[in-house]
Amino acid sequence: MKRPFRRLRFFAFQALLLQGPGCTFNLQVGPEEEPPSAARAPQISWEKNMLSICHPEMPGGCVEVWYLEAFCRSGSTGRDWGETTIPHTTELLEAAPDKKSIRLRTTVEGGVEVLHSIRAVSDGVEFQVAAANRGAQHVDAVWAQPCIRVAGFTGGTQENYLERCFIFVDGKLTPLPKTRRAEEARYRGGQVYAPAGIDRRDVNPRPLSPDLPSNGLIGCFSAAGSHLLATAWEPYQELFQGVIVCIHSDFRLGGLRPGETKKARGKIYFMKNDVRRLLAAYQKDFPEQAR
Repeated sequence: MKRPFRRLRFFAFQALLLQGPGCTFNLQVGPEEEPPSAARAPQISWEKNMLSICHPEMPGGCVEVWYLEAFCRSGSTGRDWGETTIPHTTELLEAAPDKKSIRLRTTVEGGVEVLHSIRAVSDGVEFQVAAANRGAQHVDAVWAQPCIRVAGFTGGTQENYLERCFIFVDGKLTPLPKTRRAEEARYRGGQVYAPAGIDRRDVNPRPLSPDLPSNGLIGCFSAAGSHLLATAWEPYQELFQGVIVCIHSDFRLGGLRPGETKKARGKIYFMKNDVRRLLAAYQKDFPEQAR
């Protein structure tokens, strides 16, 4: 148990080093605190492909997630976006009266059925996804996009919100403007961060940074610096800073043979601005990524 704790302290120390006069947010690493009670979990609702996450302490009141924006074929990096996306429709199966859980079903062209279980917890929202190919042919559904819209949370615009966004590079919390950023791509704008092992031909057709994420987290700080919002999926295809004031952790399916089922799980974290607590929660939820 000592090694993970030392690793978290190292991350926290690196976060403190990033504080300085040029930063517009405060990377707090305070004493470890007890997580809030389940009663303080967000409320969630879903309608017309938009998942709303609301909490009385959330800057902006609610965060909306385009759930799901797209299912994507292989070969996406150099191809027209309209040729990459696979038609899909999603329906609501069940929503708890207390707005703490939702079940959805997505039908993806080619015979894939995707069941989603979404649950509000004390530090955010958890996702469980199971995709099954009910058809007779292989379906080239390689990855999918939950698009988290953060304009209200960050108080930013398309021109400046990335200053409040971060990933982890070389084990350090790194504001996106301090990552190595590419410019050339099929479409200009935004930035893609793909982990090692992902085929660079199969990511978003936006500029691809040469930096490799150290873990699967991408997040942002609120306008006042009081709270943070972050997300991770396992397995994940890419992290993405988008072009509609959004952040993505896009989950990986890798294609589905007839009769095959694949699973993915994700989380959106919402908490006070405490990087150490975020990393501790992430390590608990995604130990295979945080090792």
